[in-house]
Amino acid sequence: MKLLTHNMLTSCIIKGVTKGYPLGIKATKVEVKETDFNQEFIARMIPRVQWPALIAAADELGHGENLPKELVEDYENNEEFLRQAHHALLEIEVEEGNLICPETGRNFPIKNGIPNMLLNEDEVGTS
Repeated sequence: MKLLTHNMLTSCIIKGVTKGYPLGIKATKVEVKETDFNQEFIARMIPRVQWPALIAAADELGHGENLPKELVEDYENNEEFLRQAHHALLEIEVEEGNLICPETGRNFPIKNGIPNMLLNEDEVGTS
C-alpha cells in the first residue's frame, strides 16, 4: 500500500465514527520501490493530499526525515520538493501491518500491500 493510498483512506463507515481520518499505521514490513518520477502528476496530486497526514504516516514508518513539515510555496515549480513528495507518496510501500481507526482502534490488516477495509455487518453505520 502506497502512502498515497493511505492518505485517501478513512474508517468513517464504521458505526459511530464521525471522522475516521487519518488512519494510524503499524507496519511490520515496509519496502521502498523506485518508480519513474512524473513531475506533472505529483504537482497535480499535491492539492489532493492532506499534507500533515502524509508527514505523520511517513514519520511513523521511519521515512519522514527528508519531507518538509509544510508545503513549500510555488511547489509546482520546485523539482526537489516534488521529488521528495514523489518518494513519500509512491515509493514507500507498506507490505504487511495494520491500519488503525483513530476513533475506535479497529485494526484493518494489510497483507501483500493490500489493505482489507471490509467490515462485519454489525460494524456498518447507516446514513
